[in-house]
Amino acid sequence: MVIIAIIQARMTSSRLPGKVLRDIAARPMLGWVVERARRASTVSQVIVATTTDPSDDPVAAYCGERGYDCIRGSLNDVLDRYYQAALQAQAEVVVRITADCPFIDPALIDDAIGVLLEGGFDFVANRLPRPWGRTYPIGLDVEVFTFAALETAWQQATEKHQREHVTPYFYEDTPANALRLNAARRAEFVTPRGFRIALLHAPADYGHLRWTVDTAADLELARRIAAYFPDDTFSWTDILRLVEGHPELTQINAAVPHKTHLDVDDRL
Repeated sequence: MVIIAIIQARMTSSRLPGKVLRDIAARPMLGWVVERARRASTVSQVIVATTTDPSDDPVAAYCGERGYDCIRGSLNDVLDRYYQAALQAQAEVVVRITADCPFIDPALIDDAIGVLLEGGFDFVANRLPRPWGRTYPIGLDVEVFTFAALETAWQQATEKHQREHVTPYFYEDTPANALRLNAARRAEFVTPRGFRIALLHAPADYGHLRWTVDTAADLELARRIAAYFPDDTFSWTDILRLVEGHPELTQINAAVPHKTHLDVDDRL
């Protein structure tokens, strides 16, 4: 089974330009994401998918220096960028990760892949935007889908937010209540478009915690978190214990609003 993790990365973030190459504990954030994703035991290959825009030449250069696999594709159509990367890699299963999640957890990647393969799902995630909700902290976001499902979305999705955010076509017609936290910690649904999907839940609701990097405040928190650990092998539960013991950390970016799947970059 060829399982490819594709990390989308570009320099022109609207709220924190150049964030993917900003340092966290003396390493660019993109390096954190790639190295942690590589530790997922079920992943065959990790690819950075950046754009052909000259502004992303530094991303491609960094990948070249580090020996990371990198492809360049559409700036505007991120769904096409994923499809072309997956097609080139001959992927059977695709893991979507964004480059602003420096603390992505390899165990959560493996969990989502395992559920997809064992359950015969088309799409499995441990997060979805409002109104569906989430129970894992923001920044641990893993979405896994079959290449067949990706190809269907690539062929049929027409709305701008569907092309920019890659996966809404899989889940956006699902009733919110169908995917709520339950005792099994896994909610399942077959969408009107025929996709069999599952949303994975944490042991408790930690969805208010924000460990992604999209603003200067987010970056400050990420740097503070990383400074507590000797290397980058800590787990998401290690971070959870840290912030529970130091509640002042969570206040650093508590006021930052999180985007939804309907928010699009009007510059593109």
